[in-house]
Amino acid sequence: MLKISTAPHMSSPINTNIIMRDVIIALMPAALVAILFFGFNALTVILSSIAACMLCEYALNRWVLHKANTLRDGSAAITGLLLAYNLPSNFPIWMILIGAFVAIGISKTAFGGLGKNLFNPALVGRVFLFVSFPLQMTSWPRPKFLDFLNTDVQTGATTLGILKHLDAETSATTLTSHAPALDNVPYYWQMLIGYTGGCIGEVSTIALILGGLYLIKRGVISWHIPFYYIASVFIITSFLWLKYDTPAYDPITHLLSGGLMLGAIFMATDYVTSPMTTNGKIIFAIGCGLLTVIIRLCGAYPEGVSFAILIMNAFVPLIDNYTHPRLFGTGRK
Repeated sequence: MLKISTAPHMSSPINTNIIMRDVIIALMPAALVAILFFGFNALTVILSSIAACMLCEYALNRWVLHKANTLRDGSAAITGLLLAYNLPSNFPIWMILIGAFVAIGISKTAFGGLGKNLFNPALVGRVFLFVSFPLQMTSWPRPKFLDFLNTDVQTGATTLGILKHLDAETSATTLTSHAPALDNVPYYWQMLIGYTGGCIGEVSTIALILGGLYLIKRGVISWHIPFYYIASVFIITSFLWLKYDTPAYDPITHLLSGGLMLGAIFMATDYVTSPMTTNGKIIFAIGCGLLTVIIRLCGAYPEGVSFAILIMNAFVPLIDNYTHPRLFGTGRK
């Protein structure tokens, strides 16, 4: 069949399926850590979310829109996996079904499908669940290493939740006293490996960094958005920490806790909802970092990554418009 399309005409061995496969591979270390620390409950949430998103996309395409099956491109599975990574390990399955419908049906399919959505589908689903079910979304099971059945679940505050209530006179040891402790392991290292409360896919910084390095090595993402996003958060919090000497502004804690690494590496770099040009990516990433810090320190919620990325998603068309390269042979506007 002859296909007619506009230039440029480029042949590449890389397609959507290969890209989605690489993203899934990059997300596997975080899944392994989640199962090791949160047990089979984490695996149940992951599988339920993936199945719900894939089922929702199939049903909408087949019975509502009467379109071809698009499950083979892997985008629905990625959305389900990322949505699961933004949920606690004890999250009810029926709520996951609602989040999957919002992510796939409202944020993706309603805009026309893959490549046409303005906002990151997984984050839209996550924010909808957070606003609709705040109690369940902020009930964080404490990790238990190799306790796969996790029958005696205890909940506690996340690191950012604790920092939210610290003041200048509060010692940093308060953070350690509220955290699940590993013998002779500093708390920074606990956050680095993932032995802390939080959403199942965001707790292990080292697992997320390994996944990000794999994606950069494979050429799936560029380093610009993760680097400038993380660097902007670090620089702003470092300035505040040096000026006010308050544990709530500790830059290392802000980097290792919450969804910063997950958002910077896997959410903000989404092809569809991030800028196309290098300058645009830098502006987008710095905006995400600034908004994340503002929401974390000044807002009502201890975490601001999801809201920051979604807000900056809305500015992507504007950023692309003002950062696209000048056409050869044309004057500057």
